Amino acid sequence: MTGALADNVQYKLVSLELNKMLEVAKISVLVLAIITVLGGVMGFVKAQSKASLIAGSISGLALAACYFVAGTQTQAGLVGGLIIAGLLEGIFVKRLLKTKKFMPSGMMMVCCGICQIIVVLALVMQH
Repeated sequence: MTGALADNVQYKLVSLELNKMLEVAKISVLVLAIITVLGGVMGFVKAQSKASLIAGSISGLALAACYFVAGTQTQAGLVGGLIIAGLLEGIFVKRLLKTKKFMPSGMMMVCCGICQIIVVLALVMQH
């Protein structure tokens, strides 16, 4: 009986840790959405870049949609956020290599990378 009880307690702890990690992953997608929208607004305010405003808004809204999807379909929402973060990171790597300036491309590249790492860890823990 003691072995079964210990296994049950261990299962509950692992389940609790997984739930926490999935929540952290969802929140990281939402944070990236907010940063992306704010970055697009900053690009518009500082450089009158309508392209930054439009791209930042669309990307941020898509990431926010992934966050909300993850509320009911965790894996689908997180995979969607992972794909969008990966695409954005590719764009920002290209811009960083072109401009050789860390801000804003490098910072966005780092934010996308951190989000991807968190989401991948959560998805791997889930399986």
